[in-house]
Amino acid sequence: MITLSLPARMVMETDIPRISLSDSIAHAKQIVSSSKFRSACIVEKDGTLRGIVTRTSLLTDVHKPVILLDHNEFTQAVEGIDHAEIIEIIDHHRLGAMSTLKPVKFLNYPVGSTSTIITEKYREAGITPASAIAGILLAGILSDTLVLRMSTTTPEDHNAVGYLAPIAGVDPVAFGTRLLEKGMNLDDSTIEDLLMRDVKRYVLFEKKVIIAQVMVPSFEFPLVHSDEIQRELSRLRMQQGVDLYLGMFTCIVENGSELYAAAESSLITKLELRDQPVRLGNMMSRKKDLLPWFGEKLRQD
Repeated sequence: MITLSLPARMVMETDIPRISLSDSIAHAKQIVSSSKFRSACIVEKDGTLRGIVTRTSLLTDVHKPVILLDHNEFTQAVEGIDHAEIIEIIDHHRLGAMSTLKPVKFLNYPVGSTSTIITEKYREAGITPASAIAGILLAGILSDTLVLRMSTTTPEDHNAVGYLAPIAGVDPVAFGTRLLEKGMNLDDSTIEDLLMRDVKRYVLFEKKVIIAQVMVPSFEFPLVHSDEIQRELSRLRMQQGVDLYLGMFTCIVENGSELYAAAESSLITKLELRDQPVRLGNMMSRKKDLLPWFGEKLRQD
């Protein structure tokens, strides 16, 4: 009886594992499974208890519902996508190798930007987007199409820009030009940053390929940094474990791109990419111009 009359603090445990509200379920499973208490406390940043998660709580797998936007390939999706439930895909790129356990909504339309598709969804629903949302969608279209100059630009993109600009309260040409100028500010970026900033991963004819696109005000930039670009591409190829790592430097003024590539020497020779950079006139779209051209080269390899 004397033992039972002791205060709870005399027998309480203080080394119970803690996890935060933002920790993933995968992390929670790892913590709980290794805990002698078979549980963990969920706490705020200040230590306030919000709840408890136990092994029983984690018996059932939780598959977070996900909508894939602007891509439809596992290689371009976020980490952990294989544990999520894909319920819809909205995209404007080529079809990749992706499968789902259940039928899903799939909207793939060959326009210049996924933002054009989202804009059309607003209009179909009879909903006018808020000014800030209209500005974001407009920025997406103008960025993707280089202010409606890319070969991927369609009448639907022009129509969407004409619809969004008055709502956002901006001149699309002036706004788009400032947007591109901001994106082409290269002074504060390293070559590594530039070659990792805007990348797409592909599997083309059994070859793992990464294509980085860098917008430049003129071809003087890649010319001045040519040796450094080639060294960094070679290092990134090894680091990322791919067969080819391409750097596509695109200039609106020159209406084209310059291409650098890193791969095994024999493959570079077969692809006729020994002399770099390769000037690609009238090629400004990675999706519509470079990918089909380069894919055909790989097909013939």
